[in-house]
Amino acid sequence: MFSIISISVILGSLFFVLPVISEAQKEEKTFVTHSGRVVTTSGEILDPLYTSTTLEFDPMEFLRDFNYGRVSELPDGTILREYTIIAEDDGIMEVSPGVFYNVWTFNGTVPGPTIRATEGDLVRIKFINNGEKEHTMHFHGIHEAHMDGVFEPVGPGGGKFVYEFRAGPVGVHPYHCHIMPLEEHIVHGLYGVYIVDPKEGRAPADEMVMVLNSLDTDFDTENNFYAANTIPFYYQHHPIQISTGDLIRVYVVNMVEFDPINNFHLHGNLYRYNPTGTDTDSFYTDMITLSQTERGIMEFSYDYPGKYLFHAHKVEFSEKGWVGLFLVDGEPLAETIGSINYGN
Repeated sequence: MFSIISISVILGSLFFVLPVISEAQKEEKTFVTHSGRVVTTSGEILDPLYTSTTLEFDPMEFLRDFNYGRVSELPDGTILREYTIIAEDDGIMEVSPGVFYNVWTFNGTVPGPTIRATEGDLVRIKFINNGEKEHTMHFHGIHEAHMDGVFEPVGPGGGKFVYEFRAGPVGVHPYHCHIMPLEEHIVHGLYGVYIVDPKEGRAPADEMVMVLNSLDTDFDTENNFYAANTIPFYYQHHPIQISTGDLIRVYVVNMVEFDPINNFHLHGNLYRYNPTGTDTDSFYTDMITLSQTERGIMEFSYDYPGKYLFHAHKVEFSEKGWVGLFLVDGEPLAETIGSINYGN
């Protein structure tokens, strides 16, 4: 009798549970794969295309956007560059379809604007904190102690501070908020790139900025997404277009929090890499490893057209978003192996 009652209860439970599971399984999503194939699935979409998502931040625009400030000349001939930087900590950004994240921003973006000056220029940053927490700006480089952005917290709700220093040394440097707990302010997005050009300039090139960053969307100090310029997989689905023979110069800065290292691997090519970019020494490689805030300048050109990956060679990072493509257009600049038809 007990067995019959038990079976009846179980069957009754299944009657109510199974239809719910069945309905959940019928909820299907459609997305596009890397090859262009349209797939419909009721499973989890780990790597979707951004075909129907309006981004508040455009990684392609950020890639080549440099802020030279408002330029004037002082009586002694010094070039003055003035910038206004506004910090906020109440932004919501859709970092991946259906994934919304509270970003803390400099001038409304993560990363903040790429600040650029020439060695010896006077840099003046008018900093306004419109957030609800204290914030600062700490620049890597050479400056006086009271301009370091560590011991002078700027109060919330419109607090102001003016940072002023001579641009130097030559190279690529990060800037970031330096309020404790520091990891909280960095992982939410309060960082950017500061480039100091040599007085004699550099060779003309197609110049880009790539900030390697990560997002801890569930606040367990383990990153859920990785990217170059914030949006996971963006440059894989929107390849960066370049041409054969063009000199490409990438200012790369690693701002990944929680993980001790990151790296950058380029396919089908090698690049000259100058750590920090502070002198002329470089080495020739297709792979660099970076700790947090390590940075440098990569220079390369492609001889052959086609699609070439760049990504973290730490596979976890690339599979969670830190991967992209260069789409190289133009004629081959070197002899190709065309007499044998390899492959299918």
